[in-house]
Amino acid sequence: QVQLVESGGGLVQPGGSLRLSCAASGSRFSRDAMGWYRQAPGKQRELVATITSAGYANYADPVKGRFTISRDNAKSTVYLQMNSLRPEDTAVYYCSAGYYSGSDYYRFGPWGQGTQVTVSS
Repeated sequence: QVQLVESGGGLVQPGGSLRLSCAASGSRFSRDAMGWYRQAPGKQRELVATITSAGYANYADPVKGRFTISRDNAKSTVYLQMNSLRPEDTAVYYCSAGYYSGSDYYRFGPWGQGTQVTVSS
C-alpha cells in the first residue's frame, strides 16, 4: 500500500515562505491524484490543495494565490510551495494519494506522519 513521508516544515515569520515535500512509495504515483491536507490544533483536518495525474491543480479558498502544488512523477514526489504565510496557516500538514470521482477528491491509504508548520513572529 502507499507510504507517504512529508518533510520541509518549520518555523517561519508571517509573510515568509516554505516548501513542503512528500515522497510516495508503494503506489502507482503517476496515476494518482495527490493532495495536501492540514490540521490545526482543535480543528478538523482540511483539504488544502490537490493535483491530478495530468497536473491540474485545485486549491481551497484560504490558500488560493499563495500556495502552489506541483509534482515530479520521476521522483514520486509532490510539493507544496507556500508563500505569504499567515499565523492561521499554522498546522500539521499531511499529503495524500487519491483519485477524483467527478469533482470530488477521495484519498486512500494510511496517513503519513505529517510535518509541522508554525507561522509566528
